[in-house]
Amino acid sequence: MDDEYAKLIRRMNPPRVVIDNNSCEDATVIQVDSVNKHGILLEVVQVLTDMNLIITKAYISCDAGWFMDVFNVIDYDGNKIRDKEVIDYIQRRLESNASFSPSLRESVGVMPSEEHTSIELSGTDRPGLLSEVCAVLTDLHCSVVNAEIWTHNARAAAVVHVTDDSTGCAIKDPKRLSTIKELLCNVLRGDDDLKTANMTLSPPGVTNRQRRLHQIMFADRDYERVEVDRLGGIENKKSRPHVTVLDCSQKDYTVITMRSKDRPKLLFDIICTLTDMQYVVFHGMVDTGRMEAYQEFYIRHVDGLPISSEAERERVVQCLEAAIERRACEGLELELCTEDRVGLLSDITRIFRENSLCIKRAEISTKVGQVKDTFYVTDVTGNPVDPKIIDALRRQIGHSVLKVKHNSSISPKQPQETTMGFLFGNLFKARNFQSFKLVRSYS
Repeated sequence: MDDEYAKLIRRMNPPRVVIDNNSCEDATVIQVDSVNKHGILLEVVQVLTDMNLIITKAYISCDAGWFMDVFNVIDYDGNKIRDKEVIDYIQRRLESNASFSPSLRESVGVMPSEEHTSIELSGTDRPGLLSEVCAVLTDLHCSVVNAEIWTHNARAAAVVHVTDDSTGCAIKDPKRLSTIKELLCNVLRGDDDLKTANMTLSPPGVTNRQRRLHQIMFADRDYERVEVDRLGGIENKKSRPHVTVLDCSQKDYTVITMRSKDRPKLLFDIICTLTDMQYVVFHGMVDTGRMEAYQEFYIRHVDGLPISSEAERERVVQCLEAAIERRACEGLELELCTEDRVGLLSDITRIFRENSLCIKRAEISTKVGQVKDTFYVTDVTGNPVDPKIIDALRRQIGHSVLKVKHNSSISPKQPQETTMGFLFGNLFKARNFQSFKLVRSYS
């Protein structure tokens, strides 16, 4: 009965969205007012992320049964959103009563799917792993049409959409799927995998693909630090995010502050992790500068209680650090654009492996017979790639086919210490700085 009543209240009070291009000089302001429910902040941020909008500032308030958030957004070129069709689409998506459902192009596990078979992979990362996976899929007459691959902390995860290379349709034969699973698990397991490799078909339902990658890596406990020598490179502590956990004893909140290098989709990654860890953001703010992002959230567990134990605090900090780092652009960004053909991805990743390149992250996309793939690469030790290797690679593949986008391996400046809450200090008028007890800071 309570659930049905909540649905009735939401139907009677649909989300109200105001998109304003006048009140802010350098960004489009989007205000969303709605009945509050668990996960609504993630749903709204996901819509903005799906539209490839960059959130430069945000003010979040989800208390007293009502959700009132303001987002300052720009496009990838740094401009306001002025296209009326885009504005109308954002408005329709956010005001929809269908729980802001994600677009199918950004989802996995849509069942049934006649177009492709969606496969989830996880295992120990190592140089050449993606090349080996692609070679197995090619030998099994599977064509990769879309995929996203993340690596973090010696672990790797992927969501891969495959079709039969002769029919172009989804693979449904149970015996064939069993063979694919067995061979892929053998590749993922490697020789000295301390954890279990895994290959599954995506679960039923509609789940954002990137959120699913967060869930896979979280379940694989990639947030647990491993020895630096196992990672094959030198850990740069200056580039690590700075996460601090504090107690707000007056208001029964836990306050989390984060400083890190700014990048697209950063807020989405953080809210994904907090939501999947069963925390609710009641108040918060986001402010981004030219290079750095500052975020501050007032949270409680879904049971209404703040973080109470040292172990829980440490786990939250580790998980948020992982959420920030998984999608961080590590290494040199290469873009491949060409006509699709059977075995193309296997050939390209083999060439990368033969030239001692290690793929840290990849996005594979195929549309109307055209491939647009993005790879973030380092050398096998995790250090920047020798420019001579890239020149030789481009000569081999084709200068017009493989392009260098930019090098993101340069470390950002070390975050500077400032007083917590400098932009959010007026949230609680009754609050003073003495009401905060610094519990622990991890960096």
